[in-house]
Amino acid sequence: MLNGADAIVFTGGIGENSKRVRRDVCADMDYVGLKLDETRNQQVDGEEKLSADDSRIDIWVVPTNEEVVVARQTVAAIQ
Repeated sequence: MLNGADAIVFTGGIGENSKRVRRDVCADMDYVGLKLDETRNQQVDGEEKLSADDSRIDIWVVPTNEEVVVARQTVAAIQ
């Protein structure tokens, strides 16, 4: 299904802040080698690796600053 994915990355408001969404997205994915470490998922603070040590696919939370991205794209569009 994932055909060689290296990582699943959660970002933005929900991805960074919702333990439940991350858990639900990763649920029942062990058949592709994706294993969430629930303890890590509960203790996220900033950029964190959430995958279990024996997961074949990394799971990460990577914080973003969406306002900065929108501002930069706006400036680029105006110029």
